[in-house]
Amino acid sequence: MFDRPGTGAALIAVWGVALVHGESLPGSVSSSHTKMRGVCWEGTAKVGGEALDPLRALGADWISQTPFGWSPSLSAPEVDSFAGRSHAFRGLWGESDEGLAETARLARARKIKTLLKPHLWVRGGEWAGEIEMKSEEDWRAWFASYEAFVLHYARLAETERMEGLAVGTELPRASRRTDDWRHLIARVRAVYHGPLTYCANWHEAQDVAFWGDLDFIGVQAYYPLTKSERPTPEEIRAAWTPIVARLASLSKRTGKRIVFTEVGYKSLSTSLAEPWKWDTTGEVDLNLQRDAYRAMFESVWAEPWFGGTFLWKWHPSLGSGAPAWRPWRAQRVDRDFTPQGKPALEVVRQFYTQQ
Repeated sequence: MFDRPGTGAALIAVWGVALVHGESLPGSVSSSHTKMRGVCWEGTAKVGGEALDPLRALGADWISQTPFGWSPSLSAPEVDSFAGRSHAFRGLWGESDEGLAETARLARARKIKTLLKPHLWVRGGEWAGEIEMKSEEDWRAWFASYEAFVLHYARLAETERMEGLAVGTELPRASRRTDDWRHLIARVRAVYHGPLTYCANWHEAQDVAFWGDLDFIGVQAYYPLTKSERPTPEEIRAAWTPIVARLASLSKRTGKRIVFTEVGYKSLSTSLAEPWKWDTTGEVDLNLQRDAYRAMFESVWAEPWFGGTFLWKWHPSLGSGAPAWRPWRAQRVDRDFTPQGKPALEVVRQFYTQQ
């Protein structure tokens, strides 16, 4: 979430986690699969298993975990990675290898699966989607550095039996280089034997040419819906009609299911014009957030090509409610993306607990 706009059947046969749990994983639209009912888990200080318990009551059965790499600039041909270093060095236990692994184990004990989703930040605050090299030599160097970054997490996901892995997130300029991504995906498959995806930005998904090398299509679904600050539920639902048509066409063309690897709305009156923005100015509107979630679910949840959602964002410290004991954070949370402690959470529960 940033402030800017293959071989699935064979893999399932060899991937022990699917067999242990007796559940299918996302793949081709011709197969029968349950939806992924996920949340985007915030990597924080050390947590225990009780932090995951509210997800079971919600009906969630997936979390995504996000370790970060760092680009010095938009044109720098290297990725700085803190992979493998201790959380004492990095500062956040939940983003360290130790924390990622332990959280995945705690989740699995509660029948919750993990999608490991490496992500890039650019120092200075620019959006990683605008990373673009200035020469072929720099592109070769960048992909070599990025491959080392991703392969580290592929090995971690394999060792810890994590149930899904993203090879990239929101990199639309880099994703034009199809051959480079196909090489990267092949290298990852040699290390990790679970399902793979790429998490395309909402405006990028139609143009990715390597979906056939992956197991399902990931979309960061921050589609602009309406500029109105007080849209009716009908207006929000109508905005989804052309989006759903494009996604259905993409799924038909590729033969892959589509998963919203991120989707969410701030609880503000201004949140639907540019849903990806972090800005929290505007009037608090909990009902608009609720209506936006309902319109999204009603538009896609029943579609056979749709594989599920990961909701941005879930703060472990909040559980299912707002933190009255931390008023400074409660004020921020009251305006941000999380549905925790808000009317939107009941909409999520309604769909996540459907059979």
